[in-house]
Amino acid sequence: MPDRAKILLVDDREENLIALEAILSSLDLIPVRAKSGEEALKALLGTEFALILLDVRMPGMDGFETAAHIKRRERTRNIPIIFLTVVDSAPDYAFRSYAAGAVDYLTKPFDPWVLRAKVAVFVELYNMNRRLAEQATMLRERLGTELPPGESSDQAAVLPELSRRLTAVEEELGRVAELVRKSGDPGLSGPMADLSNRLNHLRAGFDALT
Repeated sequence: MPDRAKILLVDDREENLIALEAILSSLDLIPVRAKSGEEALKALLGTEFALILLDVRMPGMDGFETAAHIKRRERTRNIPIIFLTVVDSAPDYAFRSYAAGAVDYLTKPFDPWVLRAKVAVFVELYNMNRRLAEQATMLRERLGTELPPGESSDQAAVLPELSRRLTAVEEELGRVAELVRKSGDPGLSGPMADLSNRLNHLRAGFDALT
């Protein structure tokens, strides 16, 4: 069974972290706390995250500065970030959030259902990416070790299994695409398109073998 996706929660206030964990408790994920930008960057050094929920207003390194560091790192630049801030924040906060690379921006108090739905879709996309990467790795390994040149009988045995696995991933992508469409969230269009392109390339490579 694959490891559950991890979500990084970044907020300097304990009560806000508790509230976020409660909102996300029904989802199949592991929340990881960070009480400052510095703690968040340290957590990102050794752990892979599906999503970052990042408070804008924090003492010391604020959310914008933290996001800038995250986006400069090769390892973390593609992790989606949702900024969270209070409703009376400066009017340019939303613009600055998107300019910093955030996929979304929510003001507190936010609707728990909306946040949970957004997080659920990003976790689905993350899990799909992991499964797609696993299928691509398996395809390369099986073709390299089990299908030496001229072994057409081995190819006839292995390719149907790989085809079934790839079809299952394509069907799951269709289900996630429907979730994205229903959410109406424009921040999901980019990650969804990237995932679709990767799957199309994998399918094209597989079809070339058959």
